[in-house]
Amino acid sequence: MTLVILAAGLGSRYGGLKQLDPMTEAGNFIIDFSVYDAIRAGFDQAVFIIKRENLEQFRETIGNRIAKKIRIKYVFQDEKDLPSGLKLPQGRTKPWGTGHAVWCARDLIQDNFAVINADDFYGRETFFHLAEHLKRTDLAGMPAHHCMVGFKVGNTLTENGTVSRGVCEVDETGTLLRVTERTKIEKRETCAAYLADDGKTWVEIPFDTTVSMNCWGFTPDIFRHLETELRGFYEASVPTNPLKCEFYLPFAVQAQMEAGLCDVKVYPTGSVWQGVTYHEDKARVKAAIGALVDAGEYPSDLWA
Repeated sequence: MTLVILAAGLGSRYGGLKQLDPMTEAGNFIIDFSVYDAIRAGFDQAVFIIKRENLEQFRETIGNRIAKKIRIKYVFQDEKDLPSGLKLPQGRTKPWGTGHAVWCARDLIQDNFAVINADDFYGRETFFHLAEHLKRTDLAGMPAHHCMVGFKVGNTLTENGTVSRGVCEVDETGTLLRVTERTKIEKRETCAAYLADDGKTWVEIPFDTTVSMNCWGFTPDIFRHLETELRGFYEASVPTNPLKCEFYLPFAVQAQMEAGLCDVKVYPTGSVWQGVTYHEDKARVKAAIGALVDAGEYPSDLWA
């Protein structure tokens, strides 16, 4: 099984390339813990989706030290890599978003695969959910049977600003009905709230609302649907916002569900997310990971 790791984000809110910021005294990054957990769950290949200019830095700091434990491949998220007939808008330097990032791996992956963010700490349970689902899912079944690990929004917030999450509606069988990307969610005293109506309205949601943390399990069928949705997104969004519009992965999944081409099983987890959206989050994340190491959940140096 393949683990696809989204690591091409610019990290503008964090103030640097946060994927390569050590979180332990041994120099381990957040992504080290995700790969370690994925190996324990049965994944045997990791595909890093990165910016071309970061290849050597990724290879030297992450890839070389984990290559003894798992097969490593790299994919470049290139703004010019678009479906045939589409062109990069003049002046565009911003990556096209998570949906486009996954699509960039289309030529490397022929098996069931999982997708995660490089800068999110998901916890061991997450990868066992993903692995068990992917192992028993027909590679070419129709409709496609995807999955998602769902976190409680209250476990995924920071005190230091807003975050982006896919807010989910899930039925009584654990099947995803709807996922809507919300790019500004904040923590309040008794609930969370997201900004809606083009920034005009704050909508409050309970802390136990299920959200997506870009932690998905897919069959390879997703790639052709990503291309279809990417083309539609380009035609609808680029004329009005050519430099900053983004094609989010949940948009494509929602469209595939609405067309009856897939279903998505949601595996709930009570794990507390750890991540560094902002530089001020780093001390909290280091303390949380350190506590897990002290408790024996992880060795002090993952790859020693």
